[in-house]
Amino acid sequence: MAALSRVRWLTRALVAAPNPGAWRSLCTSTVAQASSRTQGEDVRVEGAFPVTMLPGDGVGPELMHAVKEVFKAASVPVEFQEHHLSEVQNMASEEKLEQVLSSMKENKVAIIGKIHTPMEYKGELASYDMRLRRKLDLFANVVHVKSLPGYKTRHNNLDLVIIREQTEGEYSSLEHESARGVIECLKIVTRTKSQRIAKFAFDYATKKGRGKVTAVHKANIMKLGDGLFLQCCEEVAELYPKIKFEKMIIDNCCMQLVQNPYQFDVLVMPNLYGNIIDNLAAGLVGGAGVVPGESYSAEYAVFETGARHPFAQAVGRNIANPTAMLLSASNMLRHLNLEHHSNMIAEAVKKVIKVGKNL
Repeated sequence: MAALSRVRWLTRALVAAPNPGAWRSLCTSTVAQASSRTQGEDVRVEGAFPVTMLPGDGVGPELMHAVKEVFKAASVPVEFQEHHLSEVQNMASEEKLEQVLSSMKENKVAIIGKIHTPMEYKGELASYDMRLRRKLDLFANVVHVKSLPGYKTRHNNLDLVIIREQTEGEYSSLEHESARGVIECLKIVTRTKSQRIAKFAFDYATKKGRGKVTAVHKANIMKLGDGLFLQCCEEVAELYPKIKFEKMIIDNCCMQLVQNPYQFDVLVMPNLYGNIIDNLAAGLVGGAGVVPGESYSAEYAVFETGARHPFAQAVGRNIANPTAMLLSASNMLRHLNLEHHSNMIAEAVKKVIKVGKNL
């Protein structure tokens, strides 16, 4: 009952503010009035922000339920438009994919759970999750790995950001059998997309007041592919003289993250390396259930967990940790310029963890 207890504790904390003045400082007058009218009914706030919700597989629907309960308790002016897309629940088709894409393109903002990708080859190499990201051109995945007071881990006070290019590289879905028993799997690296993700990383570092960007690569072995990625990072780095630039081979980066993660600030890397490093870094601060993530294109923003796991074995057992999804939801509210609601939820989550009663 730990997960449900945490959400209930959190919602009680949100609806029972210590004093009216404090509550009004966190909410707009319209939302505060709606909250005072009722705590039990789902009040639709006029002028609410429309957001596409895609629960995904595994514990995704349970985590989204936690988000909706907390948003309801905090009277957040967001209206979720829920869609379902799943390859393992027979809820995936071209029609459903187009419906999801249409909603995301209209709303510009979405919150999604993990869409599980089966290992079996059924005639289509690209999963629905990958196709969704490509069609929206969600090229930049951002995972902010930060220690949460209350969780005991080997390393404390960590604060680093992993930026991953996620539209090409090893995830290009270009595989074929060139001869019997011989499979060729193509890794695609382009100058345009390498420059774009490098610029995104340096712009992010500049905007967030961070001082260093580390490019992670394997150019000593993949001299042309990763060599091009590294060259693009070096070229972009010259345009940002105030940001320190370093480069590190991926295998050494894994070891350094475990031994001394404090040396890192912002890391930028190709697709597969980013997937691995996201999960490794999440383990440093408590696991997949506590690290939020987000993906961006030039037009759209999608909020999700930082380490993407369906955690199917936990379905219905009420043990899935909602922290990562709640923090992602808080980040989404900040993106929508709902700063008060974003801070209210993030601080409530951190308070629950710090108190340590419902972990």
